[in-house]
Amino acid sequence: MLAALTGLGLSTAAGLNAYIPLLVVGLLANFTDQIRLPQEFAWLTNGWVLGIIAVLLLAEFVLDKVPVVDSVNDMIQTVVRPASGGVVFSATEAATRLDGSTWMSHNPWLSWLLGIGIALAVHTMKAATRPVVNAGTAGVGAPVVSTVEDAGSLGISLVAIFLPVLVVVVLAVLGVLAWLATRRLRRRRRAAQPVPR
Repeated sequence: MLAALTGLGLSTAAGLNAYIPLLVVGLLANFTDQIRLPQEFAWLTNGWVLGIIAVLLLAEFVLDKVPVVDSVNDMIQTVVRPASGGVVFSATEAATRLDGSTWMSHNPWLSWLLGIGIALAVHTMKAATRPVVNAGTAGVGAPVVSTVEDAGSLGISLVAIFLPVLVVVVLAVLGVLAWLATRRLRRRRRAAQPVPR
């Protein structure tokens, strides 16, 4: 069960920023005993791979803070973030099989599917709210919201690995925030519609 929570948390983090959970998992697997990756995911600990992920993270960090560019980046990330979610969910779930866990061992493709779906859902909410933030703040809110998303991705990644039980709380809070954001967007759309005469 903890493997599922770790996978859920990491794929949620990937929906906010594709590269942070990949880098966290790769670095922890490379330099600590906290994560042991199976052979098929050993590439995540390769120094070149970690370097490329770090460069991509730096580019994402800069691009996501520029209004309008962030929306273009979100379009590109529609493929990258779900793929990252699938990788981190599947890698950490597969790692637990090394410790004798039987969770999803009969259907390993399901961990990929769950990771992709969760990351895509979080990414979709992020991509939908960013233009509203940019328009409502004349672009000033973009770097602030992006920084909060990056910090959230890092925080969720660490919680998912070190305190996976708290992932349930994190997901509940994110669910409430998504619900509130959706209500607010709907109210704005209704207010923007012309009143029939």
